Amino acid sequence: MKDARARALGFVAIAGLACVAGMAHAQDPAPDPAAPPQPATTVRDPDFGVVARHFGLERDVEMFQWQRRGEGYQRAWSSEALDSSGFAPGHDNPPLPLHGHRWTASEVRIDGVPLAPDVLPALGEWRPFRPSFNALPGNLAATFQPQGDGLGTAEDPMDPQVGDLRIHWRELRLPPLGDRIVLEGGRWRLKVAPAPEVAAGGDAGGDAVTSPTSSRWRPAAGLGVAFLLVFLAGFGTARWLRRRARGPRPR
Repeated sequence: MKDARARALGFVAIAGLACVAGMAHAQDPAPDPAAPPQPATTVRDPDFGVVARHFGLERDVEMFQWQRRGEGYQRAWSSEALDSSGFAPGHDNPPLPLHGHRWTASEVRIDGVPLAPDVLPALGEWRPFRPSFNALPGNLAATFQPQGDGLGTAEDPMDPQVGDLRIHWRELRLPPLGDRIVLEGGRWRLKVAPAPEVAAGGDAGGDAVTSPTSSRWRPAAGLGVAFLLVFLAGFGTARWLRRRARGPRPR
C-alpha cells in the first residue's frame, strides 16, 4: 500500500514539475524586433580614421580633372580616373591616388539575435554625414583640410586645380524594423508581405496567418493545459487510492 502511494505521489510530483517548467518557459520574454540594432564591430575607414555611427561607411573620392567636351576641354570633378593619354598637350591628368570604398558591419544583432545579411542592403539607407576628423593621420592632416562636410586638398576650394581631391562620406542607417522583420531559424529575416487574398481576409488555401493578438494567448493556453493535466492526475490518483483502501468489491 505504501509503495503504491509513493508511486502515485511521484507521478503527481513529476506532473507538477512539468507544469512549473512550462510556466517558466512561458514567462521567458521573446526577442523584441523593435529593440535598437547593434553592430558587432565599429565600422571604420582605416585610411582616414573616420568612424561610422551606424552600420556602414562609404568613402567617395573625386579628383579635379581635364575632360574632353566636344572640340575642346574643360575641368570638372570626377570619381573615376580619366585617361588623358590622347588629350592635347597641357591637358594631362595625374593618376588617382585614392579610391572610394565601402565598408559594412560584419554582423548586426537585435535584442541579442543576429540579423540576416540580406536585411542591411534591402532596408538600409545611405545618408551623407560629416565625420569627426580628430583621428586623421599626420601625413593626411598635412594634405587635407576640412571643406564643407568632407575633406579637400585645394588651397582655395572655390578655385581647385587639376589633381586636387575632395572626399565625402556616407553612412548606412536602418529605419525602424519592428514591423519589417520576423524571427525565423534563429535570425531576424525580412517579413514577407501576405498575399492579397490573405490580407483581404480571403482563403488562399495555405496556412492561417496568426495575428499578434492571438500569439499572445499561446503561453496562457499552455499553462491551462498543464494545470488541467495536474488536476486530472491528482484526481485519478485519489480515486485509485480510495479503491485500494476499500479492497475488492464483493461478488
